[in-house]
Amino acid sequence: MSSIINKNTQYLGTGRRKKSIARVRLIPGSGKLIINGLPGESYLQFSPNYLRVSCAPLSLLGLEKEYDIHVKAEGGGLTGQTDAIKLGIARALCAVNPENRITLKSEGLLTRDSRVKERKKYGLRKARKAPQYSKR
Repeated sequence: MSSIINKNTQYLGTGRRKKSIARVRLIPGSGKLIINGLPGESYLQFSPNYLRVSCAPLSLLGLEKEYDIHVKAEGGGLTGQTDAIKLGIARALCAVNPENRITLKSEGLLTRDSRVKERKKYGLRKARKAPQYSKR
């Protein structure tokens, strides 16, 4: 089935983390990562850790050089966007082949990290930090 890949085929996946949203398109190609029109290395500020984390689903399945990745990422910071890209790629790989889901799920790559910043409450300095207690 993989030998009959149409060049116009696209696989879509959306990932979210904190305030970040990443819309991912997988296109059969040579393994380029393009984020918001920039090469992935320059967008993620040459951090090998961010690149490794965002492409973890592809490296797990051994498909690093099979697909070009086009990402539109918005909101949040680089850490949130990196994790959103990782989830988007994993969801798109499930669309490529449903058998990929088993491997990705066992590694925890299809689980959305739902932790977000807690809101500040009145009477407190931050979400939970209270002013110093004074007995007198």
